[in-house]
Amino acid sequence: MRRYGDSEPQFETPIDYPAAVEFLIDDARLTAPERKQVGSPKNSDELRKALEALAERTEKQTRLLEKLNALPGKNVRGAVDAILKKKLPRFMYFSHYDRMVGQIRLDTFAPRKQGQLQPPISAGEQVFIDFLEYAGTSVEEITSATTYESLNARCESASTRITEQLLEYWTQNPNIEVEVRVTKAEPQDPAPFNEGVIARARVKNNLHKASLPFSERSAGFIWFFSFLVKFAQVQKQGGKLILLLDEPGLTLHGKAQADLLRYFAEKLAPEHQVIFTTHSPFMVPPDDLPGVRIVEDRITAPKPGQWVAEGTKVRDDTLVTDRDTLFPLQGALGYEITQTLFVGKHTLLVEGPGDILYTEAWSSALKRRGKSSLDRRWTMCPAGGIDRIQPFVALFAGQKLNIAALSDFAKGDQRKLETIRKNRILETNRLLTFASVLGVDEADIEDVFTPGLYASILNQAFNLPAVHQLTDQKLIDADPNTTRLVKKAEAYFRTLPPEIPEFDHFTPAEWLFRNPAALDVDAPEVVGTLERAAKLITALNTILT
Repeated sequence: MRRYGDSEPQFETPIDYPAAVEFLIDDARLTAPERKQVGSPKNSDELRKALEALAERTEKQTRLLEKLNALPGKNVRGAVDAILKKKLPRFMYFSHYDRMVGQIRLDTFAPRKQGQLQPPISAGEQVFIDFLEYAGTSVEEITSATTYESLNARCESASTRITEQLLEYWTQNPNIEVEVRVTKAEPQDPAPFNEGVIARARVKNNLHKASLPFSERSAGFIWFFSFLVKFAQVQKQGGKLILLLDEPGLTLHGKAQADLLRYFAEKLAPEHQVIFTTHSPFMVPPDDLPGVRIVEDRITAPKPGQWVAEGTKVRDDTLVTDRDTLFPLQGALGYEITQTLFVGKHTLLVEGPGDILYTEAWSSALKRRGKSSLDRRWTMCPAGGIDRIQPFVALFAGQKLNIAALSDFAKGDQRKLETIRKNRILETNRLLTFASVLGVDEADIEDVFTPGLYASILNQAFNLPAVHQLTDQKLIDADPNTTRLVKKAEAYFRTLPPEIPEFDHFTPAEWLFRNPAALDVDAPEVVGTLERAAKLITALNTILT
């Protein structure tokens, strides 16, 4: 256990002290008379005191006493704590980030730091000092300058270094730079900056040719800048950290939060484990959903009007929880989809999010086998089926995007397909159906699977009990009136008891995405599935040639 303000952890490990004492005595090979001299100590402290109290000690007793004195804390508890301390990872918890002040008085800094003057150095002032070190200089270096040119050179060097480091992860305005200035105080400035020598940080906008005091910049900019500086100082201590961040970047613009996520991924994650909480959709990484956990205050109602609190629950089934808790994740996914609508030069419209997960899983499996995978130029976007292709294409109009569509196909969809082709909403070669690719009359994305593999995925995705588990034959026989696997699955699930989860299209896709190893075996049903998936991916890649 480590309290927030403590520098050292505290352990409450149960120790069998009599057994430990017996081990120490046996290890020292004390004879019966030597053991009798130390009595019956209940712990290592009593054993050490007994040995120290002996007027004369034998050689074995002396070695045992030396061994006890060499232990951390001179006892077993200290030794155990020292072992655990070495194994315990270092945690860094941030719930409130110290925000840097915009100016600091240099001539009184040293005595204030030493406690000779009041007030003591504040947290914001310490970040300013850290900022100077982050920029490659220090208070001592600046104050030791004896000429204007040497002082100016140090300030300009610090300004250049900090600006370069900031702009790497602050893409909101590439025309800004941070300046460090050291000047004498002006008598009309507020105390204590009306006397002595003052170091000031200013932010200059090179586009407008104007600068502002650092403290007058937006709260988001100050937070972001202060966080970069503060963590840079933490890194100087060395070693791996588990970083616990509570609601980072709340005052940042949505795009700046994306910059912060990029900083986490590129600068923190390679060396440290990062765990953060957020309510902001922009702080949910849509490309790393397996790493997302939902935290909710779970309350159930066993009877009308009766509420039971189950406490805080952390769940990894990120897409199955109450709507309020799920909102940030929904917002993140919605934002990501919106971006693909206008950013993806080569956009592939698919039925739903499950299609994206299936296609990515097949593509990755083929790539691992050294075969052609889906061309990374494709940006997949869920459109909702044939009915929604036309409004989506209309939304893309004027964006100069290359659009294709991959859709499920049932016999009743023939007229819709002909209408799309007749109206030239999409070129014929850019409108694919699973039926046409697989060479069958009707097909959904699930028909890329062999019946055996799809049955296995359903068993595991829905955690079906043994008595209700599917086989390939059970799946085929579930509805003899259709060849479509998804319709057979729907028919089978309708025959199951009420306590079995209802069938849905997304759950199997999510399971496969989370368990890619299911496609790495050489079983016939997997090989057959990947052969059909390869045919599908080849058809999609051909469109881009």
